[in-house]
Amino acid sequence: MSQSPYIFDVSTETFDQYVIENSHHKPVLVDFWAEWCAPCKALMPMLASITESYAGELLLAKVNCDEQAALTERFGIRSLPTVVLFKDGQPVDGFAGIQPESAIRSILEPHVAEPVAQPQAADDTAAAVEALLEAGQPEQAIALLQPALAEQRDDALLLLLARALIASAQHDDAETVLTSVQDQEVHKQGIAGLRAALGFARQAAGFPATTLLAQRLADNPADSEAGYQLAIQQLAGQQHQAALEGLLQLMQRDRGYADNAAQRTLLQTFKLLGNDHPLTISYQRKLYQLLY
Repeated sequence: MSQSPYIFDVSTETFDQYVIENSHHKPVLVDFWAEWCAPCKALMPMLASITESYAGELLLAKVNCDEQAALTERFGIRSLPTVVLFKDGQPVDGFAGIQPESAIRSILEPHVAEPVAQPQAADDTAAAVEALLEAGQPEQAIALLQPALAEQRDDALLLLLARALIASAQHDDAETVLTSVQDQEVHKQGIAGLRAALGFARQAAGFPATTLLAQRLADNPADSEAGYQLAIQQLAGQQHQAALEGLLQLMQRDRGYADNAAQRTLLQTFKLLGNDHPLTISYQRKLYQLLY
């Protein structure tokens, strides 16, 4: 249950009282969601921020569809998330899927009084995009970022877009976005990390599948090519610790493989993760011990 007086959970038993009756006094936005739905979780903070910005002129009711199947059937919900706006006891508008904040506010505009204060749209979008990327849904992250960037150019959002494009194998577009970041100096570390990630993704696209490489290495632990290519595939899949361990082992048994490729890749990975990352700190120490 939310701590906000304007946001609350509803069930089959309480829906008519909390949504239908309340909507005769002020509009009620109903968010149909489920625990397993990553876009639902990405949308939630944006809906909460929008609701709070109206300072009581808008209410937000949340329906957990896994627990409230009768409500899902009652309103014919076919996909999640689905958001429906109720006014005067009736649904008057809504949308399915994750939407940019501007689109949601456009839906609300004819029905709700002007908000007291506007939230930081870029911050809200970034939080939603981060949730989608963590859930492994870069295409939906891209769909959310593009309209936000069309409204307001923001370097932090551009970096998130580049990250999403890399994750969805749109390598050339990711390179274009990284080049378009206006303040290259301020975002120097972030850009360097994303360029490293882009390089790993491009390499991995030309290598055999992870399962095949793992089998080759199991059959022949001295297969340096398989060990190196597996590490690159793992880096492309954000399995950073497994990749670092594999690269370190490759250095131990075949340090000069492919013109010191393992050592160079370790250094690129540290750049990707950042100097303060626990894996960087740990494996920098291990690399130093191996070299000296």
